[in-house]
Amino acid sequence: MYHATKLFKVAGLISVRSTSSKSFPNIYTKTGDKGTSSTYTGERRSKDDIIFEALGSTDELTSAIGVAAEFCKDQVLVNQLEQVQCVLQDIGSCVATPHSSAREAHLKNTEFKPTFTTDLEKWIDNYTEELPPLKNFILPSGGHCSSHLHVARSICRRAERRVVPLVKANEVSQEPLKYLNRLSDFLFTAARYAAMKDGKEEKIYSRPKSPDDSDSSK
Repeated sequence: MYHATKLFKVAGLISVRSTSSKSFPNIYTKTGDKGTSSTYTGERRSKDDIIFEALGSTDELTSAIGVAAEFCKDQVLVNQLEQVQCVLQDIGSCVATPHSSAREAHLKNTEFKPTFTTDLEKWIDNYTEELPPLKNFILPSGGHCSSHLHVARSICRRAERRVVPLVKANEVSQEPLKYLNRLSDFLFTAARYAAMKDGKEEKIYSRPKSPDDSDSSK
């Protein structure tokens, strides 16, 4: 995968300014002041383009995962969440490289490995073996770590929806989409695991009773 600074630079987040004998990254570039930004392939597109919608959702997702990790007490889970954040950077690279304008070198630099999805499946299976069977719908709950993982899960679903149109248009390969689909399952399982490790009870869905229900029981 190409260096993250390259992705940030083409997305209009970092520029390199020369001063005497040194070069250093500058956080602002002014290149996006007119509402456009660059892809890795060099295209300039409007910031409300579906590519940047997808990039924004994956960025939001990795931020939410970072918050959840701060509340997790299980170091193995923390390490896995950090790995997920790194993989999401790679997905951002894929999304920022639309096939319609990509050269072979671009595609080679941003190739996404299917083994990342396989890792998620192994983690899900391992945690599932330790968890009690799921017999009811559960509400986002179970302590700070668990609740934040549920927030990340819901953002993950949105990120997946944002990537779907790009896959349909053959702008992005299916592998990143598969990963996001599996990632939401992992985050759900990880949330349940975190609740169990923290000794917190998961709240179970029950149909709310209306005033009419109370009257009919009299």
